[in-house]
Amino acid sequence: MIGARCHLGFMLLAEAVLCAAATRFQDVLSQGSTSPVTSYRKLQGWSSDQNKWNEKLYPFWEEGDPRWKDCWKGGRVTVKLDTDSPALVGSNVTFAVTLQFPKCQKEDNDGNIVYERNCTQDFPVSQDQQVYVYNWTEWIDNCGWENCTSNYSHNVFPDGRPFPHYPGWRRRNFVYVFHTFGQYYQRTGRSSAVFSVNTANITLGKHVMAVSIYRRGHSSYVPIARASAIYVVTDKIPVFVSMFQKHDRNISDSIFIKDSPITFDVKIHDPSYYLNNSAISYKWNFGDGSGLFVASSPVVSHTYTLQGNFTPNLTVQAIIPVPCKPVTPTAPLPTSAEYSYEQLVLKPCIYSFSFNSTVMTGASSNADYSITVESVEDIPDEGCHIYRNGYYRNGISVVEGILEVNIIQMMSIQMTESQAENSLVDFVVTCQGSLPTDVCTVVSDPTCQVSKSVLCDPVTITDECLLTIRRAFEEPGTYCINITLGDDTSQALASALISVNGGSSPGKTEGVFIFLGVLAVLAAIGAFVLYKRYKQYKPIERSTGQAENHEGLTAYLSNFKAIFFPSNTEKNPLLKSKPGIV
Repeated sequence: MIGARCHLGFMLLAEAVLCAAATRFQDVLSQGSTSPVTSYRKLQGWSSDQNKWNEKLYPFWEEGDPRWKDCWKGGRVTVKLDTDSPALVGSNVTFAVTLQFPKCQKEDNDGNIVYERNCTQDFPVSQDQQVYVYNWTEWIDNCGWENCTSNYSHNVFPDGRPFPHYPGWRRRNFVYVFHTFGQYYQRTGRSSAVFSVNTANITLGKHVMAVSIYRRGHSSYVPIARASAIYVVTDKIPVFVSMFQKHDRNISDSIFIKDSPITFDVKIHDPSYYLNNSAISYKWNFGDGSGLFVASSPVVSHTYTLQGNFTPNLTVQAIIPVPCKPVTPTAPLPTSAEYSYEQLVLKPCIYSFSFNSTVMTGASSNADYSITVESVEDIPDEGCHIYRNGYYRNGISVVEGILEVNIIQMMSIQMTESQAENSLVDFVVTCQGSLPTDVCTVVSDPTCQVSKSVLCDPVTITDECLLTIRRAFEEPGTYCINITLGDDTSQALASALISVNGGSSPGKTEGVFIFLGVLAVLAAIGAFVLYKRYKQYKPIERSTGQAENHEGLTAYLSNFKAIFFPSNTEKNPLLKSKPGIV
């Protein structure tokens, strides 16, 4: 009997030693972490990392092992692990894994890894390798896996569970093993995988999600890459606020203009749509003494009428509907037979309440019992709800700025011979607010869509915002003009359509007139010669009507002379340097 007991004890001891020596998921997936999670709440669909790992089918290599160099043909595979963290507790946090193959390699529709054609001229010599890096389809078709190796030994995960047989499962040639919070999750896939985890049972704070990827091999699976990413679970609603102002020059410097509305656009980070059915309110305090403003819309506007530094504060509150739970005590209340009247009535109970959770606990000062009650607030006909808040605050500066620009006059300028190639136009511009330090003119097509030229100049204005901007146009036509006045913090724009007429060069026009004059003189000389040759003397008789016609002809010739032979009567040319013209 004693010998049997000793034998049984020896067997139990040997089994304990073997269990201690067996490789566990925690040993493979912790990636150097020395503080394993000893207590946790179970994640749905996940398993404890204390389970055994099949190291024979899924070998484990330490970082720096030389076998990593030969784990993939053509180079190392890298992996990118992204997350949409931070996540509000109770919502889902999503992870996306993407494998990045060596140069000129990609995954085809059947899940095989092939070389991209025309990517490089350094293709492998073998005709077969010119197409495939890994032809897993051929492996499956020729051997079907069950014929080469048993289904138990190969089509299983590291913990021995068989692969799920959904459509196309044989074409998923990678095994992904995820690890977080003392638990692991395993799945097969192609060159990318996306999955989500509900955060209801994950503690608040930062956590690490690690992933190990294995590829299919002839007799076992081969590790090809590892990666990890930090994700955050919070009980505060993740809130981001973007601010926009019409005349603000730089939206990222938190400097805005007085007397111009600022638009505050609130973005709630909720990629899993956890708050879709929630009632959300936005409580604003803009920090300028205007009081509390409550809105149901995420977009609001506010105008600061004073200069200075201000701190807008925002509180976002979400009322989230949740399933109602019955209010049941965890321990029965004591009866009068077990406690005296003084213990039940005269001795008060001391309770502590936590407003950040839905659990209320109470304990008597004398009695040896406790009551734990889960308290939820009912909403008639709408179930139960919980409250979550999010907060935002940011300092801004409000300064004087340019509020408005107006084009009050456009004048076409008479040109001299040196300026004959371009048409000049003066734009008289005024503005409201601060004085500008620079002016930019954009000349576009009539639709104001296609820019033709941009010209910027510094300006110096000391008194009134009134300046003349001169611009040249090479060709006649209709143009869209955008004039922008700006200073260090603000800018404002004015637009106008202008039609520029094509003018000839005065030199060219004068040459045309001289040519016509020469022709007229030659014609007169020819007429005079013909007249002398063929003329006959006739007495001149004038009637009253003929005298009038002669006077009209004289006036007409005088006008003709004035047109073709103008005298230069311009004593004060218009185009000369003017102060204040840009």
